[in-house]
Amino acid sequence: MAATALAAADLGDPHLASVPRTPQEAARVAAVTAPTTDFTAPERFEDLPAGAATVRARANRDAFSQPSANMGFEGELDFKVGNGLFRKLWVSSPSSTLASDGLGPLFNARSCQRCHIKDGRGHPPEGAEDAATSMFLRVSVPGGDTYGIPGYHATQAHPVYGGQLQDFGVAGMAAEYRLDIAYQDITVAMSDGETAILRKPVYTAADPGYGPFGPQAMFSPRVAPQMIGLGLLEAVAAADILAGADPEDSDGDGISGRPNIVWSRAFGEPMLGRFGLKAGAPSIIEQSAAAFAGDIGISNPLYPELWGDCSAEQSACRAAPHGDDDARDGFEIDAEGLDLVTFYSRNLAVPARRDLGDAQVLRGKQLFYETGCTACHRPKFVTQRLKDRPEQSFQLIWPYTDMLLHDMGDGLADNRPEAVADGREWRTPPLWGIGLTEQVSGHSYFLHDGRARSLLEAILWHGGEAQPARDAVVTMAKEDREALLRFLGSL
Repeated sequence: MAATALAAADLGDPHLASVPRTPQEAARVAAVTAPTTDFTAPERFEDLPAGAATVRARANRDAFSQPSANMGFEGELDFKVGNGLFRKLWVSSPSSTLASDGLGPLFNARSCQRCHIKDGRGHPPEGAEDAATSMFLRVSVPGGDTYGIPGYHATQAHPVYGGQLQDFGVAGMAAEYRLDIAYQDITVAMSDGETAILRKPVYTAADPGYGPFGPQAMFSPRVAPQMIGLGLLEAVAAADILAGADPEDSDGDGISGRPNIVWSRAFGEPMLGRFGLKAGAPSIIEQSAAAFAGDIGISNPLYPELWGDCSAEQSACRAAPHGDDDARDGFEIDAEGLDLVTFYSRNLAVPARRDLGDAQVLRGKQLFYETGCTACHRPKFVTQRLKDRPEQSFQLIWPYTDMLLHDMGDGLADNRPEAVADGREWRTPPLWGIGLTEQVSGHSYFLHDGRARSLLEAILWHGGEAQPARDAVVTMAKEDREALLRFLGSL
């Protein structure tokens, strides 16, 4: 059975309490999500990319840190408590601050906010002394369980270094490595005499703290993505996402989107991957729990190991003091705390569109469609009707992603598989809010490792299935390129 056959037949939404659509609703959804052919004016509701959850676009760094606009008072209280946990600085054990101890013993950051600064995207180091970065290397080796999922790559955590490399340790604990990056310049010639300089990164896991990595180790650089709109992406029906998959390119358009299918710790069954740069997590709570364990070393109900990502070979790490507490059911963050962080992450709101009726923006939108960008960056979905999540229930959203895996070519390949995803595939990232990146994050770095210093550079790195669209941008008139970039900036 092919992976997509498994997906279509057996994958559902066990994380959602949804109400089935009536035939009339299904017809309405199909009509409202159909691609537009009119670029003379904005589409109806296009100014509200998150539906009723959309918030006013703020002009400061808090633009990504607002709660869903349709949230009630009680929800706002939970959102603020979750924000407090998201921002909490964890400390090592033992400590007098029992509610905040348990850090590490090996870790990449002391808080969630430390990587997702202002709930936006992180960036790679800018020089040897740059401590304000949020980048690390995932690591794995061949072998391990496939969970009976067809097409699943048999990989497992590194026997010494675990699932990712931590560059910090608590007192007396050696870090696992130091990340070194060197860049090579690549010049790209474009129409009208324009050129762009791309920077190709070369990564080195230097100073391994626990012995050599070995020849089988596979590394993948990761920078923290922005956090807005996650709950709405989680509320899209798996069937609606799978309907866009075309792994054999049966329609001959050169686009072969595939679903990632991952094993769910929460539900004990295969689920559609939605979150993470390769869609390796099926839900926000599983993404959050994995980040607590891997990034901060905080145990929780889904990752109960008190030593975080430390392997059995790292005996000193496993023997170090931990922050488990009977008041938190023996974890360092309990189910209630994890649920609050998940609620916060689910309800970080998407800001409203800007300048969407501007003539240059409309021209850029038309070019976005005509060059084939919407084949992967799907503009619209309608979320499911949900019994217990009113903020995300039955909303027309404009995330500009299909949430599927696509071959992005050799230039962006990390050559490390993850679940069904191979070493050349990445999940299409959502584009909503992308024009506010510099305002929120203080930089304009894009792609999975932050190598692109502008949206144009990000486009020029596209290869594989996106090569024709990338080439169209290279050859189009300069004024059209500027219009396309202006459209992306309005998202």
